[in-house]
Amino acid sequence: MNDATEASAQEPRGRRWLLFIHQLPPKPDYLRVKTRRRLRRIGAVAIKQTVYALPATDEAFEDLQWLRQEIEADGGSVVIAEAEFVEGISDEELDAMLATERAESSGESEERVAADKVKPGRTWVTRTGVHVDRISSAWLIQRFIDNQARFKFVPARGYRPKSGEIRFDMFEAEYTHVGQDCTFQTLVRRFGLRDRALAAIGEIIHDIDCKDDRYHRPETAGVAGLIRGIVQTHDTDRARIERGSAALDDLYEYFRKRRS
Repeated sequence: MNDATEASAQEPRGRRWLLFIHQLPPKPDYLRVKTRRRLRRIGAVAIKQTVYALPATDEAFEDLQWLRQEIEADGGSVVIAEAEFVEGISDEELDAMLATERAESSGESEERVAADKVKPGRTWVTRTGVHVDRISSAWLIQRFIDNQARFKFVPARGYRPKSGEIRFDMFEAEYTHVGQDCTFQTLVRRFGLRDRALAAIGEIIHDIDCKDDRYHRPETAGVAGLIRGIVQTHDTDRARIERGSAALDDLYEYFRKRRS
């Protein structure tokens, strides 16, 4: 080994970073927003449009692996690499970016806590043509979150919310799919509804809506058939929510009494 090579080998190495490089399909629309939010929750920062970095730890690697599986299940592709930066960006710059990201996320969390205590009488907006997640989320909102809620149904894309409106289960909504949770489960978590009956219903709604058989509840097939019947029988969104809410009232009582 010559002197130059030996000197190079003895130089301290830089920090090790995990790189998350992903490509998403054009559909579903919410996948891009969901992925960006999930990466921020994990603690990653964007160094290019589809390249995120975070310190190389076992916990971070596990989080990225779970996210990779979710993206690939939706038709995307992901490469996870461990790297050392030598040009273009320094460890110190990345540390500063991470600190800024943490500060912004903390601020968002504080705003989210305030937003999750809604005043009664708000208008809740969702996509027209409601199905299982929107029907059940509307029931949850009206029964447990805002008993004076008003619902508004709009096209899936291009709608700009008005003052006092809250969107759910639609593109860039305040309440929608987060991580592996369907919208119903997101609402339960964000509003702190610690109720095992609601958790059980959420698992059923998740498996029907996400079609991933994550929870394997025996009631899922029956509820799925019931929801399909409601959707096929009723053309209007309000009628679907009204009929679905009556069924969900009974399902909730079943789980509540079985628990007790």
